[in-house]
Amino acid sequence: MNGEIIGLHHWFDTPPGRYVLEWEQERHDELVADLFGYHALQLGTPRLAGLRANRMPHRWLALGQAQAMILERGRNVEHQERAPEEGAVQDQPAALLAEPVMLPFGAASLDLVLMPHALEDSPDPHAALREVERVLVPEGRVLISGFNPFSLWGMNQARSRLNRRLGVGGRFYLPEANRFISPARLRDWLQLLGFQLESISFGCYRPAVRTGGWLEKYEWLDAVGPRWWPILGAAYVIVATKRVQGMRLLGPSWRSGAAHKAPAPSQVPVAHTRQHFDRK
Repeated sequence: MNGEIIGLHHWFDTPPGRYVLEWEQERHDELVADLFGYHALQLGTPRLAGLRANRMPHRWLALGQAQAMILERGRNVEHQERAPEEGAVQDQPAALLAEPVMLPFGAASLDLVLMPHALEDSPDPHAALREVERVLVPEGRVLISGFNPFSLWGMNQARSRLNRRLGVGGRFYLPEANRFISPARLRDWLQLLGFQLESISFGCYRPAVRTGGWLEKYEWLDAVGPRWWPILGAAYVIVATKRVQGMRLLGPSWRSGAAHKAPAPSQVPVAHTRQHFDRK
């Protein structure tokens, strides 16, 4: 693309975009494969099939109005260019129109929420994160991916922004509108909302070059980057769990030496039982 990159959706068509998308797809496939529950939601970034490896029976893809229009336009073009393959299995999440700051779900109703670059693209990332905390069940998980502002790519983007302010001009390497959030700041936000950080993965250690050929020449950096400068990857994926104070999991009493027995129905908290059946 020779023109200015204005959005993440189109940026994924560039060589650096495809490189990041491939890494994020692999990480999401690995992280969500063994997460169980009933309801899962992905917020934005339809180019990433974040829930394809997950086996929850109810899965949704929530798109804002602008994203939905771009996706529909792209599907129309694709349909005109080629017909779908015969016998292809369609296992895509159901799409719905919703903004991250106002989700059409009740409190404590979702087991898993994916936010691929959703906070960067939101005008109010704090409100979007609070909304995710509201709809997640206790012990529910959220996966957040974003660009690392302290990577080579992030510093390249910061330099371009500075040149723009000085009137020098410059071409942005990453999507212009996105506001990058460092993993350290995001960790603080999550802790304030009662989340516990489970893991953080960094990736994409190649320099900020624009062509596919140059990116391939620096492929070896993806092998040494995690060892020598692990926190300087261009992209990251954070996994956090919603914790609720006062909750504890019932288990066997090892101190008493009693034989392990399944808890009777009367031992299960009433609120937890009602929530379980309501969500079915």
